[in-house]
Amino acid sequence: MKHIAIVDDEAALRENLSYALDKEGYRVSTYPNGQNAWDAFHENPPDLYLLDILMPRMDGLEFCRLLRREDTRTPIIFLSSRDEELDRVLGLETGGDDYIGKPFSVRELLARIKAVLRRADGIGLGEPAIEAGPLKLNPDSYKAVWNETELVFTLSEYRLLSELARSPGTVRTRSALYVSAFPDDKFVNERAVDSHIKRIRRKLELAGAPKNILETIYGLGYRLGIDV
Repeated sequence: MKHIAIVDDEAALRENLSYALDKEGYRVSTYPNGQNAWDAFHENPPDLYLLDILMPRMDGLEFCRLLRREDTRTPIIFLSSRDEELDRVLGLETGGDDYIGKPFSVRELLARIKAVLRRADGIGLGEPAIEAGPLKLNPDSYKAVWNETELVFTLSEYRLLSELARSPGTVRTRSALYVSAFPDDKFVNERAVDSHIKRIRRKLELAGAPKNILETIYGLGYRLGIDV
């Protein structure tokens, strides 16, 4: 039974989502703010967070930053109002995996949850290691290394980088890259791809990779600029 944590200051939303998730067979924990969710993290870690952005006593962005310092694997779906475009981008760049705008369809949210959980469960699966020049990816151990420096990625970042590393030097469109990395997710979120790519690029460069090793090909998509 997968465990979902709902972190939102709206009591009615927590209650409605908890009911819907319980009917789908999930175990549910609810928290009215990020601080309460953080206090419970080590004793009661979930398989996925549904995380509001604007909350008292630690908002969703701060909670995400704290979580990603200790845990890069647990997926986060941000819940945000439709007019909070900047907050959605910040949520993805902080370490979120996806977002859905309020008000939202519960059916759509359930589909996104299932897709993100399948994405998390799909890491590894006996796939062979990937090597692209100094970059090495091991799906079984979920580790990435640039030369001798180990890199820490979220699940979404890892899947996207793996797809780019399978065909270095080849331009991949945002939509094709998303579909290849997340074949079970029918919600193609190009903004999420852009935010994930930005974080991947920053982490590669901090590990010593050349600047813009992950190239943006304007009007097309992205390319991992490694000669093999």
